[in-house]
Amino acid sequence: MSLNDPRWGGQSGDNDRDRDRDRNDGPRGEGNRGNNQGPPDLEEVWRDFNQRLSGMFGGKRQNRGAGGGGGGGNGPQLPNFSFKQFGGGLSALAALVVVVWAASGLYTVDANQRGVVLRLGEYIQTTEPGLRWRLPYPFESHEIVDLTGVRTVEVGYRGSERNKVLRESLMLTDDENIINIQFAVQYVLNSPENYIFNNRFPDESVAQAAETAMREIVGKSRMDFVLYEGREEIASTAHELMQRILDRYQTGIQISRVTMQNAQPPEQVQAAFDDAVKAGQDRERQKNEGEAYANDVIPRARGTASRLIEEANAYRERVVANAEGEASRFDQVFAEYRRAPEVTRQRMYLETMQEVMSNTSKVMVDAKGNGNLLLLPLDKLMQQAGASSKAASAASAESQSASALGSNAPALASDPRNRDLMRSRERGER
Repeated sequence: MSLNDPRWGGQSGDNDRDRDRDRNDGPRGEGNRGNNQGPPDLEEVWRDFNQRLSGMFGGKRQNRGAGGGGGGGNGPQLPNFSFKQFGGGLSALAALVVVVWAASGLYTVDANQRGVVLRLGEYIQTTEPGLRWRLPYPFESHEIVDLTGVRTVEVGYRGSERNKVLRESLMLTDDENIINIQFAVQYVLNSPENYIFNNRFPDESVAQAAETAMREIVGKSRMDFVLYEGREEIASTAHELMQRILDRYQTGIQISRVTMQNAQPPEQVQAAFDDAVKAGQDRERQKNEGEAYANDVIPRARGTASRLIEEANAYRERVVANAEGEASRFDQVFAEYRRAPEVTRQRMYLETMQEVMSNTSKVMVDAKGNGNLLLLPLDKLMQQAGASSKAASAASAESQSASALGSNAPALASDPRNRDLMRSRERGER
């Protein structure tokens, strides 16, 4: 029976309700209370609720009809409370509370999480992903730990590189220079038990370990190495050193990456540092230009020296070979000269005159008759004759010299003038 039912909680034999209906009969009450359309009485509601609870747990429902005990009389009726009825309602309520309390021990662990169960504050076990149950509070409690989530700690700045934290970022190098370093550390968890019980403030522990490791590395390095060429090496070394520190304290934290955000001198000396950097760049540029010039000049000088040395060696070999050839020829001519001195002398004279006449364009002829000198313009004649006459005269001269050498070989071999002619010819060729 619903609460909207106007007869909810009422019975057909209730004398009190009959008296109320009789009392309310009239022109104005026939359409309202006479038809049971008014709100229910609180006493009736409470009495009916107790009866229903007692009926659910085996009690007898009391009848308030005309023949019921305790229901007669014309006076107002008070609520009839029963300890048994009230106790049955409390039992149901207590059972419901127990069920809800036991269900509060259910919890869910995702695939990337682990559950740590505590019994009266003491570690009991680590649960795997899935639906799990533990003893409800206050006997047992649990904590969910995310193992795969990447956490980030910023050292030297907060949020962006402009929000600098100078207390963390200013560090001293090995060459006594101050630099401003900003870096970020990313880490995950590898042991939920150590992470919960050995860390009070995990992010602060990672930040302090990162700052300690970075200060140690920067303190052993020079300024140029930290700012330019050694940033990747410094990040790798800091990663290893931070992991050793965290493992020593058994924090359950695994460093995944160290990222160098910025490394520069302090703002107060930035202008002077820029000037020093420009001067160093100019020095390197000039040094490179000098090396380029040296690389261009030195090979050419070395090539020229090598060529001169080779030419000198070739000249030496040629002179030595010519000298040896002259000595051998002299020996041969001398042998022939000893056999026929006159013939050799005449041949050497003819070869010398042939050599002299072939190199001049004018010839002086001594006339035997009157002793006058006749000048022959041989150069003009030779120019008019042209190249053909030159070739013919050269061929005839060669044939004549060959015939003269063939007929007067012993005389030319023994003539000392022939040797002088050959020497002068060699000097002319050089």
